[in-house]
Amino acid sequence: MLKATLRSFLAHKGRLMLSALAVLLSVAFVAGSLIFSDTVTRTFDRLFASTAADVTISPRQDLTSRVPSGATATLPAALADRVAEVDGVAATHVDTVVENITVVDRKNDPVGPTTGAPTIARNWYVTDRSPVELTSGHAPRGAGEALLDADTARHKHVRIGDTLTVLARPGSFPVRVVGIATFTTTNPGAALVFLDTPTAQTRLLGGTGLATAVSVDAAPGVDDARLKQRIAAELHSSAYDLKTASEQAKSDTDRLGAFLDVIKYVMLGFAGIAVLVGVFLIVNTFSMLIAQRTRELGLLRALGADRRQVRRSVLTEALLLGLVGSTLGLAAGIGLAAGLIRLMSAFGMNIRSTEMVIGWATPVAAYVVGVGVTFVAAYLPARRAAGVSPMAALTDAEVAGAGRPLKVRAVAGGVVGALGLAALAGCAGATKTASAASFLGLGVVLTLVATVIAGPLLVRPVIRVLGGAFPALFGSIGRMSQRNALRNPRRTGATASALMVGLALVGGMSVASASMSASFDQQIDKTLGADFVVQNTNFQPFPEEVTGKIRATDGVGLVVRQRFAPVAVRLPDGKRVETTAAGYDQPLDDVAHITYAQGDTAAALADGALAMDVKFAKEHGVRVGSTVPVQFPAGRHTELRVRALTDQGGSGGYGMRGGLFFGMATLQKSLPTGQDSALYVNAAPGTPKDRLRSRLAATLDAYPQVQVRDQADYKKLVHDQIAVLLYLVYALLGLAIVIAVLGVVNTLALSVVERTREIGLLRAIGLARRQLRRMIRLESVVIAVFGAVLGLALGLVWGVCTQQVLALQGMKALAVPWGTMVAVVVGSAVVGVVAALLPALRASRMNVLAAIAHE
Repeated sequence: MLKATLRSFLAHKGRLMLSALAVLLSVAFVAGSLIFSDTVTRTFDRLFASTAADVTISPRQDLTSRVPSGATATLPAALADRVAEVDGVAATHVDTVVENITVVDRKNDPVGPTTGAPTIARNWYVTDRSPVELTSGHAPRGAGEALLDADTARHKHVRIGDTLTVLARPGSFPVRVVGIATFTTTNPGAALVFLDTPTAQTRLLGGTGLATAVSVDAAPGVDDARLKQRIAAELHSSAYDLKTASEQAKSDTDRLGAFLDVIKYVMLGFAGIAVLVGVFLIVNTFSMLIAQRTRELGLLRALGADRRQVRRSVLTEALLLGLVGSTLGLAAGIGLAAGLIRLMSAFGMNIRSTEMVIGWATPVAAYVVGVGVTFVAAYLPARRAAGVSPMAALTDAEVAGAGRPLKVRAVAGGVVGALGLAALAGCAGATKTASAASFLGLGVVLTLVATVIAGPLLVRPVIRVLGGAFPALFGSIGRMSQRNALRNPRRTGATASALMVGLALVGGMSVASASMSASFDQQIDKTLGADFVVQNTNFQPFPEEVTGKIRATDGVGLVVRQRFAPVAVRLPDGKRVETTAAGYDQPLDDVAHITYAQGDTAAALADGALAMDVKFAKEHGVRVGSTVPVQFPAGRHTELRVRALTDQGGSGGYGMRGGLFFGMATLQKSLPTGQDSALYVNAAPGTPKDRLRSRLAATLDAYPQVQVRDQADYKKLVHDQIAVLLYLVYALLGLAIVIAVLGVVNTLALSVVERTREIGLLRAIGLARRQLRRMIRLESVVIAVFGAVLGLALGLVWGVCTQQVLALQGMKALAVPWGTMVAVVVGSAVVGVVAALLPALRASRMNVLAAIAHE
């Protein structure tokens, strides 16, 4: 049996290679993501471990916020002298490190990364842990001199002697590049500008008595943990956070982990799609191979092979396929990881391919995924093979099982589908986002499973409609192609399911993204009343001097500032909620339209007052007049009285739970170092908007990170951000389509082999080669369009239910991108044509007499 199995596998290796490609793709994404994340993690672990001080003292960060406030946490620089007296301290260094800056050249072009990595300004001093070394020029000596890292200098063509302008919170100032510093470790992709310590303190923080951290070097033989204890005993303050070198390295790695997790999960998403679609391909391939080998399997049974041996034979073939696909996928995953590393280098993160890490978990995961998926997918066909009767050796029915009733599928699909629809109905009726999202996830899984199970039941009614015009358009060729697609509903359903999965995903996400865009458009139209919004390109805060120059621009009538602050509020129900609050100037009603359930803007922005979303307030027992304790950064606490409740249709934006806002005066008392995040600008009476816009743009020429936008620009910005999510979905769709094409090619190729005698007879009675190719292409097209119709119908239901979840967050508009839907159906027909090219060509080249004599 083993010898027969190996010969059977080698005899069908050409047909099985397409299935092996599906295994290869899924394994490649799993292995590639693991190798890439392990390599980057290991690289940065070394970087952080080699550059962290023995003990680092920094201001305690009690609050976290996804929305930047522009405030820089500081501590007294004199702390370094005090710590230097602690027993076991060899040296202390004042650190002045600021990330929320912009550096521009003489042409006002940014000098720094544009890919999301920060531009960092810091003070220059040298230790044996410095990540850079001075390789040309000299160190900065006083105000007006700076060092630049070598990678940034090379990419931006900056040389020693060039003048740059640093835009920091206290104000902008010019510096002359007097030296170049080269990374001795991995360059994390940031741009580094070094100033001497007094200049950095004054220009970046606003005073020489401030620092962002203190780095401590331990004396020889002194343990980091022991030294940390001694320093903590000396300081006796909860305002500082002390970390040893290992703790600081872990903290830095954890911050980097969020970035790595995004890449890892995206790649694992690709792997999941590849696995899911590949299952259909493998099941279909083995099912067809077993149907074609009915006589062969019957002969084995007649010669004495029992059911277990036949089942084991088929599973052994699947195991061999999984091993081949996993091995090739692991190799492809290594290549994919190398490509990602090169891509990161293009973005400025210089990681060496020679340092690639392939841990033991990577090949284990690769083979578990590849072999496991193949084995599971082949199990049902293997059981079917074990059921072949010895009498099948005497029959001529190669397609045994094609006409078996679908009652079991109908019952199972109906039950699972009913449960899925019930879950989606629960999603539509839920009043809380968490429960609605849970119902949505359950409903998506169940309806997908139900559609896959019941797919063959839909083949005959749907394909009769989709291919109804074929006889009229293509005559007998069209009729035969339609009947070929109807011949085996199980096969057609499984082939179309591979394409259906990807199209259901893209359909659902297209509806969700279109609804989000429409909702944001409505929200912008409803709430934004300003002529223009001045905002940073990446929503980071900008220096105060920008606000001053905007106010001084000719034609500007009204300017209302917006600032953000991380806060924690203690609510009457006892809960402590960390969120982000906003501060505004008093004339807010002139630039924004806010709907209030109680109170008004004047009350909300009064000194010591707070506004809150009415839904959030009801959830936590807050009423107008309630006093709420509020914690700000740096341990500042105050009590604010709720004076207004808003009803804007949601509880706040991303990271801004509760919709909290107050007056600028209230904010500045508790967060005096904050920066403006946006300016809402109205034109002065008599000033045309177009003219004011050109003047504002001219004012902002010196600040390339800041843009002026009107309502149309704001909408486009939101649409572009949503489009990033769609691009990911389209990439997933592309992968699904690639595997689905492999599935259609495999199905048609095996179908051509199955119908060899039939094709020979058709050719013998006069069917031309061109007609034969057309018949196979039409069959492929109708199967692909069938999958598209099922997928888009399912995706439309998912998208509508997703919009119901979004509505609980205030995004209530429902929009269906019909143009995208039509384009997908047309594209599916094209996919069908492409998938049929090779099988059709092979069929047309058959020898007529050999085909008729085929057994």
